[in-house]
Amino acid sequence: MGEVVNLRQARKARARVEAEKEAETNRIAFGRPKKARTLQEKRKAMDVARHEGHRLEGPKDPGDRTE
Repeated sequence: MGEVVNLRQARKARARVEAEKEAETNRIAFGRPKKARTLQEKRKAMDVARHEGHRLEGPKDPGDRTE
């Protein structure tokens, strides 16, 4: 005779494997170390500041930054 298998346990095991596969793809897509995230944010802020520093005119209204 064959081996007796608990279907509930088999379904849960299969769901765990599928969840782990999805988690792995999410780690690749979204997971970056904090140091890499902050470095990118700092570089972007420096680029924006450098770009804004080359303006010939300042904003017309101090509260208006959408020029």
